[in-house]
Amino acid sequence: MLNEKLSDKSSIERQQMSEKEGTVVAPFSLTLSRHGLKLDREITRTLQVNLGFLCNQTCRHCHLDAGPDRKENMDLGIIQEVISYAQRGGFKIIDITGGAPELNPHIKTLIEGVSEFSPRMMLRSNLSVLNDGKRDHLMKFLSEKRVVIVASFPSLNEIQTDSQRGDGIFQICIDALKKLNSLGYGHEGTGLELNLVSNPTGAFLPPDQVQTEKRFRQVLKRKWGIVFNNLFNFANVPLGRFRQWLIKTDNLDSYVKKLYSSFNDCAVDGLMCRSLVSISWDGYLYDCDFNLAKGLFMGGLKIHVSEMPGPPEPGSHIATADHCYTCTAGSGFT
Repeated sequence: MLNEKLSDKSSIERQQMSEKEGTVVAPFSLTLSRHGLKLDREITRTLQVNLGFLCNQTCRHCHLDAGPDRKENMDLGIIQEVISYAQRGGFKIIDITGGAPELNPHIKTLIEGVSEFSPRMMLRSNLSVLNDGKRDHLMKFLSEKRVVIVASFPSLNEIQTDSQRGDGIFQICIDALKKLNSLGYGHEGTGLELNLVSNPTGAFLPPDQVQTEKRFRQVLKRKWGIVFNNLFNFANVPLGRFRQWLIKTDNLDSYVKKLYSSFNDCAVDGLMCRSLVSISWDGYLYDCDFNLAKGLFMGGLKIHVSEMPGPPEPGSHIATADHCYTCTAGSGFT
């Protein structure tokens, strides 16, 4: 009886302490279990290729800690392995990312190679590399290959954008969007798709996507005559340089708790990791680019692209960690 009373008292004390400290973040796998959910693969349709961590910017929100001093860049041999994998895997979408993927000297070889097998190609760009005065030929090449541009454009506020990505970047990106528009990108009927990605510039979650897209569309058109197809509003992942910034500003705990408190079980069905496999610059496979940043190999197993006979099997395990709360917060990250 005494032990029971002590146990009850201990439970009450732990609960009171928890209430004083705020929300306690449970492991992501436990939260899935509590909601009766499993995170397993469906049919893998997208092959994501991370060409390396070299970038011309040192963005505060970068989960990869990419920048000008990074040496990791996919070599031609692995590029050829990726092209072969795209062929035998039958992927519907090729999603090219980085760092700044435009800085990989073999990017045209990759696009030329996978264009024979995949009906849809996407390039994730920070826009400033495309508009560095050296890559107008690459813009034209992308339009000829009908590559979808997914452009990072965090804010309509010049000061906020420059504080996140570097001085002068806002205007460089505006000019890049104008050039893309002049090639036909973003205009209805051209088939040249231009999508924008907006990330918060601080330790908070993104606002409503529908309202944000409406505001971006109105302001960009009115001020600069810029048009685009879609806008995606995503939360920043507490990894890499963004995690370092959160720690430095004493925001890590509160930010992770925001992600946890905003868990949306309905977002789990549409998570990109269910239908995507990501290849790192060195050829190893991951369930997503965030797991790549974390060092969590695909399904927890270290497998090289040269060893994969085809796409991952439906129903296979997806490696998770607490950064996965980013993808299930609010409307999710799909």
